[in-house]
Amino acid sequence: MGSLPHVVEDCFGLLKLYSDGSISRNPEVPCPTPLLDDDSVLYKDLLFDANRNLHLRLYKPSSSTSLEKLPILFYFHGGGFCFGSRTFPHFHNLCVRLTTALNMLVVAPDHRLAPEHRLPAASDDACLALKWLQGQAAMHGKNVEDVDTWLTGVDFDRVFVLGDSSGGNLAHHLAVKLKAGSMELAPVRVRGYVLVAPFFGGSVRTKSELEQPCEAFWNLEMYDRFWRLSIPVGSTLDDPLVNPFGPCSQNLAEVPLDPILVVVGGGEILRDRLEDYATRLKQLGKKVEFVEVEGQQHGFFTDHPFSDVAEKVIQRIGDFILDNSN
Repeated sequence: MGSLPHVVEDCFGLLKLYSDGSISRNPEVPCPTPLLDDDSVLYKDLLFDANRNLHLRLYKPSSSTSLEKLPILFYFHGGGFCFGSRTFPHFHNLCVRLTTALNMLVVAPDHRLAPEHRLPAASDDACLALKWLQGQAAMHGKNVEDVDTWLTGVDFDRVFVLGDSSGGNLAHHLAVKLKAGSMELAPVRVRGYVLVAPFFGGSVRTKSELEQPCEAFWNLEMYDRFWRLSIPVGSTLDDPLVNPFGPCSQNLAEVPLDPILVVVGGGEILRDRLEDYATRLKQLGKKVEFVEVEGQQHGFFTDHPFSDVAEKVIQRIGDFILDNSN
């Protein structure tokens, strides 16, 4: 008789991968954050890909009128590619804050999760979400029943993408895939990308990863575990899905990119890696801004969207959107 399956990866007791490849998940992911549900924002859920049973959540300011042409902000959540949903309270609350502060229609898509669906599944799903918007835009004004009524008063020519942590990784890959001008999405036009502490990695550790491998909650071993669970089996931390400037990654000098804003906490493990990412893009002639938020650790933006620190970041995002709307 063979030995019984044993646990080879354990994420907080909520996700376990066994030696035979089987997976168990705790259906109730604890989240102490209360759900914000006030009158400032209206929201609803939609199915955007029936084949994969993928949903998204739309948010709009309750004060908006049909005469306004609201710009659109896609929000891709974090979770190391292994956790997360539009329904998680802290992601929902951030979307509420972004909707009211920026006066935009916010689109928060789900994606398939690893290890059941390893990368590039999440990247593919992120692209599908934008393709869904393209389909809505193409039918706009044709009285087609499939067009959602909330999209009748939006500006498909002013779309921005914001990704947090692993969502920031997705935003990067969208920027590279769609290239400057996002012509393959016409009539939708992506104007810029905001990467908040994007989840990247690499086999060569940076100074901050070596000297500060632990934050108050996160540590480098946790990050490595998420990579082992999410990247293709047999791949490494230099996979192009992990390391944008790895030995096997695409030469970004040849890729025209729309403007990118990179935001990172000064106390983050990945701080140096993300500064290097922004610096190298600048050296390639890309329009990139790098903002370091002094003393903050990973999750400061998502976990506390109504804090004074988050407010300053949102103001900077608003400036970025305004600067790149034309």
